[in-house]
Amino acid sequence: MIDRNQSSGLNLGKVAIFGVDSREWNLWMSNMDDREKLMPLVQLNEVFPGDTNGRDTLFGGRLMSIMDTAAGMAASKFCSEDVVTISVDALKFKRPAYQGDLIRTIARVVWTSPRTVGVHVTSCRLSRKNWNPEEICSGFFFMVAVDSSLKPTNVPQFTPDDEESKRLHAMADRAREGMRREDS
Repeated sequence: MIDRNQSSGLNLGKVAIFGVDSREWNLWMSNMDDREKLMPLVQLNEVFPGDTNGRDTLFGGRLMSIMDTAAGMAASKFCSEDVVTISVDALKFKRPAYQGDLIRTIARVVWTSPRTVGVHVTSCRLSRKNWNPEEICSGFFFMVAVDSSLKPTNVPQFTPDDEESKRLHAMADRAREGMRREDS
């Protein structure tokens, strides 16, 4: 659920993003309802030779880049603002992906503060032999909404409305609290 009373409102004066110009972006965003803005973002990538190490497994840094991109798109879709990554927390690499695999990344907004959007991101490898997803990595990405001067700006507030959302919201809240303690 999005609470627009706690935000600065929608700023639809976008620059080119996701390969569309500002007119296309404004039209797309103005036609999207709150439910659509909360739908998980799904991204597919193929693991190419340049993405792998000597054992033909995907570099962890390349996977982090894929996940960060998905988190940024999900956060920007949610708050209708440009966003920048402020932190990544609880990133867990579970198994490798190999050259030729497809990587399915799902990014879902699960937490907000006045200017920050927390996104839970999960990546799975899809082997072309069986297309069964195997989770390879998950974590929380925290994005700050910024205006055209790169100054932080307010975002709509997220309220979890089902058990899974509440569980992920609590996990993101603990991750963010832990980072704040480390900063002080």
